[in-house]
Amino acid sequence: MNFPKITGRAVALLILSTIFLTASCGLSGNKLGTVLVNNEQSGAVTYVALGDSTGVGVGATHGGYVARIFERIEHERPHSSLSNLCVSGATTEDVLRGQVDAAVAKNPTLITLGVGVNDIGHGFSEDKFARNYEEILKRIRAKSNAPIVVTNIPDVSLAPVIPPAMRAGVNARVHAFNEKIETLAERYDLRVVDAYTSTHQLVPEHPEFFSADGFHPSDIGYEYWAKMMWPIVKSAIGR
Repeated sequence: MNFPKITGRAVALLILSTIFLTASCGLSGNKLGTVLVNNEQSGAVTYVALGDSTGVGVGATHGGYVARIFERIEHERPHSSLSNLCVSGATTEDVLRGQVDAAVAKNPTLITLGVGVNDIGHGFSEDKFARNYEEILKRIRAKSNAPIVVTNIPDVSLAPVIPPAMRAGVNARVHAFNEKIETLAERYDLRVVDAYTSTHQLVPEHPEFFSADGFHPSDIGYEYWAKMMWPIVKSAIGR
Protein backbone atom coordinates (compact mmCIF):
# COMPACT_ATOMS: atom_id res chain seq x y z
CA MET A 1 0.00 0.00 0.00
CA ASN A 2 1.33 3.44 -0.89
CA PHE A 3 0.94 6.15 1.77
CA PRO A 4 0.85 9.82 0.81
CA LYS A 5 4.03 11.70 1.48
CA ILE A 6 3.85 13.72 4.72
CA THR A 7 5.76 16.97 4.70
CA GLY A 8 7.52 18.48 7.71
CA ARG A 9 4.85 21.18 7.90
CA ALA A 10 2.10 18.56 8.07
CA VAL A 11 3.94 16.72 10.85
CA ALA A 12 4.24 19.92 12.87
CA LEU A 13 0.54 20.67 12.48
CA LEU A 14 -0.32 17.12 13.50
CA ILE A 15 1.79 17.39 16.65
CA LEU A 16 0.25 20.73 17.61
CA SER A 17 -3.25 19.37 17.07
CA THR A 18 -2.49 16.36 19.25
CA ILE A 19 -1.14 18.55 22.05
CA PHE A 20 -4.23 20.78 21.93
CA LEU A 21 -6.64 17.85 21.95
CA THR A 22 -4.78 16.15 24.79
CA ALA A 23 -4.83 19.32 26.89
CA SER A 24 -8.51 19.86 26.17
CA CYS A 25 -9.39 16.30 27.10
CA GLY A 26 -7.51 16.73 30.34
CA LEU A 27 -9.94 19.48 31.27
CA SER A 28 -13.62 18.88 31.70
CA GLY A 29 -15.96 21.27 29.95
CA ASN A 30 -16.59 23.05 33.25
CA LYS A 31 -12.89 23.40 34.04
CA LEU A 32 -12.09 24.71 30.60
CA GLY A 33 -14.94 27.21 30.90
CA THR A 34 -13.62 28.30 34.30
CA VAL A 35 -10.17 28.94 32.87
CA LEU A 36 -11.63 31.07 30.09
CA VAL A 37 -13.85 33.04 32.49
CA ASN A 38 -11.01 33.62 34.94
CA ASN A 39 -8.78 34.89 32.16
CA GLU A 40 -11.50 37.30 31.09
CA GLN A 41 -12.10 38.48 34.63
CA SER A 42 -8.42 39.10 35.35
CA GLY A 43 -8.23 42.03 32.93
CA ALA A 44 -7.99 45.68 33.85
CA VAL A 45 -11.16 47.59 34.69
CA THR A 46 -12.06 50.89 33.03
CA TYR A 47 -13.95 52.55 35.86
CA VAL A 48 -15.98 55.71 35.24
CA ALA A 49 -17.73 57.49 38.11
CA LEU A 50 -20.66 59.90 37.74
CA GLY A 51 -22.18 61.98 40.49
CA ASP A 52 -21.76 64.77 42.99
CA SER A 53 -19.48 65.95 45.80
CA THR A 54 -19.44 62.59 47.56
CA GLY A 55 -17.74 61.15 44.48
CA VAL A 56 -15.28 64.04 44.54
CA GLY A 57 -14.59 63.55 48.24
CA VAL A 58 -15.59 66.93 49.66
CA GLY A 59 -15.08 66.85 53.42
CA ALA A 60 -12.20 64.36 53.35
CA THR A 61 -8.43 64.55 52.96
CA HIS A 62 -8.07 61.25 51.11
CA GLY A 63 -10.80 61.29 48.47
CA GLY A 64 -14.40 60.17 48.52
CA TYR A 65 -15.91 56.75 47.98
CA VAL A 66 -14.84 56.72 44.32
CA ALA A 67 -11.13 56.98 45.07
CA ARG A 68 -11.42 54.34 47.77
CA ILE A 69 -13.37 51.96 45.55
CA PHE A 70 -10.70 52.39 42.89
CA GLU A 71 -7.96 51.47 45.37
CA ARG A 72 -9.74 48.17 45.94
CA ILE A 73 -10.25 47.61 42.21
CA GLU A 74 -6.57 48.26 41.50
CA HIS A 75 -5.60 45.74 44.14
CA GLU A 76 -7.77 43.10 42.47
CA ARG A 77 -7.13 44.20 38.87
CA PRO A 78 -3.73 45.86 38.35
CA HIS A 79 -3.45 48.41 35.54
CA SER A 80 -7.10 49.44 35.87
CA SER A 81 -8.01 53.07 35.16
CA LEU A 82 -10.34 55.62 36.74
CA SER A 83 -12.16 58.56 35.17
CA ASN A 84 -13.84 60.42 38.00
CA LEU A 85 -16.35 62.77 36.37
CA CYS A 86 -18.14 63.67 39.59
CA VAL A 87 -18.62 67.39 40.29
CA SER A 88 -19.38 69.04 43.62
CA GLY A 89 -22.94 70.34 43.71
CA ALA A 90 -24.07 68.29 40.71
CA THR A 91 -27.75 67.50 40.21
CA THR A 92 -29.19 64.96 37.80
CA GLU A 93 -29.42 67.79 35.25
CA ASP A 94 -25.69 68.43 35.61
CA VAL A 95 -24.90 64.76 35.18
CA LEU A 96 -26.96 64.72 31.98
CA ARG A 97 -25.37 67.90 30.68
CA GLY A 98 -21.75 67.37 31.59
CA GLN A 99 -20.96 63.79 32.53
CA VAL A 100 -22.88 61.15 30.57
CA ASP A 101 -21.38 61.72 27.11
CA ALA A 102 -17.87 61.90 28.54
CA ALA A 103 -18.52 58.69 30.47
CA VAL A 104 -19.60 56.53 27.53
CA ALA A 105 -16.75 57.92 25.42
CA LYS A 106 -14.34 56.20 27.83
CA ASN A 107 -15.68 52.74 26.86
CA PRO A 108 -16.13 51.83 30.54
CA THR A 109 -16.35 48.33 31.92
CA LEU A 110 -17.75 49.65 35.24
CA ILE A 111 -19.89 52.70 35.98
CA THR A 112 -20.95 54.06 39.36
CA LEU A 113 -23.61 56.72 39.85
CA GLY A 114 -24.33 58.63 43.02
CA VAL A 115 -26.63 61.64 42.68
CA GLY A 116 -29.82 63.04 44.16
CA VAL A 117 -28.99 64.97 47.32
CA ASN A 118 -28.56 68.24 45.41
CA ASP A 119 -31.81 67.62 43.53
CA ILE A 120 -33.54 67.63 46.91
CA GLY A 121 -31.65 70.75 47.92
CA HIS A 122 -32.68 72.53 44.73
CA GLY A 123 -36.32 71.65 45.24
CA PHE A 124 -36.67 69.25 42.31
CA SER A 125 -39.92 67.31 42.33
CA GLU A 126 -39.78 63.53 42.62
CA ASP A 127 -41.03 63.18 39.06
CA LYS A 128 -38.45 65.58 37.65
CA PHE A 129 -35.71 63.71 39.47
CA ALA A 130 -37.00 60.38 38.13
CA ARG A 131 -37.20 61.68 34.55
CA ASN A 132 -33.63 62.96 34.68
CA TYR A 133 -32.35 59.81 36.35
CA GLU A 134 -33.99 57.62 33.74
CA GLU A 135 -32.60 59.75 30.92
CA ILE A 136 -29.11 59.27 32.38
CA LEU A 137 -29.63 55.51 32.29
CA LYS A 138 -31.10 55.55 28.78
CA ARG A 139 -28.17 57.51 27.38
CA ILE A 140 -25.66 55.22 29.02
CA ARG A 141 -27.42 52.07 27.88
CA ALA A 142 -27.66 53.37 24.31
CA LYS A 143 -23.87 53.20 24.03
CA SER A 144 -22.60 50.95 26.83
CA ASN A 145 -23.37 47.57 28.36
CA ALA A 146 -21.08 48.15 31.33
CA PRO A 147 -22.51 47.15 34.72
CA ILE A 148 -23.89 50.15 36.59
CA VAL A 149 -23.63 50.34 40.38
CA VAL A 150 -25.73 53.08 41.99
CA THR A 151 -26.00 54.27 45.55
CA ASN A 152 -29.34 55.44 46.77
CA ILE A 153 -29.49 58.64 48.81
CA PRO A 154 -28.11 58.42 52.35
CA ASP A 155 -30.22 59.61 55.26
CA VAL A 156 -28.97 63.19 55.08
CA SER A 157 -31.74 64.24 57.47
CA LEU A 158 -29.41 63.09 60.25
CA ALA A 159 -26.59 65.45 59.23
CA PRO A 160 -25.68 67.86 62.05
CA VAL A 161 -26.23 70.85 59.76
CA ILE A 162 -29.92 69.97 59.28
CA PRO A 163 -32.10 71.75 61.90
CA PRO A 164 -34.08 69.24 63.99
CA ALA A 165 -37.36 70.83 62.94
CA MET A 166 -36.57 70.06 59.28
CA ARG A 167 -35.40 66.48 59.65
CA ALA A 168 -38.75 64.74 59.23
CA GLY A 169 -39.43 66.63 56.01
CA VAL A 170 -35.95 65.94 54.59
CA ASN A 171 -36.25 62.28 55.51
CA ALA A 172 -39.60 62.02 53.70
CA ARG A 173 -38.07 63.53 50.57
CA VAL A 174 -35.14 61.13 50.70
CA HIS A 175 -37.55 58.21 51.00
CA ALA A 176 -39.55 59.40 48.01
CA PHE A 177 -36.47 59.87 45.83
CA ASN A 178 -35.10 56.49 46.83
CA GLU A 179 -38.34 54.83 45.80
CA LYS A 180 -37.83 56.29 42.32
CA ILE A 181 -34.28 54.91 42.24
CA GLU A 182 -35.51 51.48 43.30
CA THR A 183 -38.13 51.42 40.54
CA LEU A 184 -35.58 52.44 37.89
CA ALA A 185 -33.04 49.97 39.22
CA GLU A 186 -35.43 47.11 38.54
CA ARG A 187 -36.25 48.44 35.09
CA TYR A 188 -32.63 48.90 34.02
CA ASP A 189 -31.04 46.00 35.90
CA LEU A 190 -28.88 48.16 38.14
CA ARG A 191 -26.90 47.03 41.15
CA VAL A 192 -28.02 49.16 44.11
CA VAL A 193 -26.05 49.97 47.25
CA ASP A 194 -28.49 50.75 50.06
CA ALA A 195 -26.72 53.74 51.57
CA TYR A 196 -29.94 54.94 53.20
CA THR A 197 -30.49 51.97 55.50
CA SER A 198 -26.87 51.83 56.61
CA THR A 199 -26.64 55.54 57.40
CA HIS A 200 -30.05 55.62 59.07
CA GLN A 201 -28.98 52.87 61.44
CA LEU A 202 -25.36 53.84 62.09
CA VAL A 203 -25.03 57.62 61.84
CA PRO A 204 -26.72 58.41 65.18
CA GLU A 205 -24.03 56.35 66.91
CA HIS A 206 -21.15 57.58 64.77
CA PRO A 207 -20.89 61.36 64.61
CA GLU A 208 -17.32 60.89 63.38
CA PHE A 209 -18.78 59.86 60.01
CA PHE A 210 -19.35 63.57 59.29
CA SER A 211 -16.71 66.11 58.37
CA ALA A 212 -16.30 69.51 60.00
CA ASP A 213 -18.93 71.05 57.70
CA GLY A 214 -21.60 68.90 59.35
CA PHE A 215 -22.90 67.60 56.03
CA HIS A 216 -20.32 65.79 53.94
CA PRO A 217 -18.71 62.54 55.13
CA SER A 218 -15.33 62.56 56.82
CA ASP A 219 -12.48 60.25 55.85
CA ILE A 220 -13.93 57.70 58.24
CA GLY A 221 -17.38 58.16 56.72
CA TYR A 222 -16.15 57.75 53.15
CA GLU A 223 -14.15 54.69 54.11
CA TYR A 224 -17.27 53.10 55.56
CA TRP A 225 -19.16 54.04 52.38
CA ALA A 226 -16.54 52.37 50.18
CA LYS A 227 -16.53 49.30 52.42
CA MET A 228 -20.32 49.13 52.10
CA MET A 229 -20.14 49.41 48.29
CA TRP A 230 -17.25 47.04 47.69
CA PRO A 231 -19.08 43.66 47.74
CA ILE A 232 -21.49 44.87 45.05
CA VAL A 233 -18.74 46.47 42.96
CA LYS A 234 -16.64 43.34 43.32
CA SER A 235 -19.54 41.26 42.04
CA ALA A 236 -20.05 43.69 39.15
CA ILE A 237 -16.46 43.30 37.94
CA GLY A 238 -16.70 39.54 38.34
CA ARG A 239 -14.30 38.91 41.20
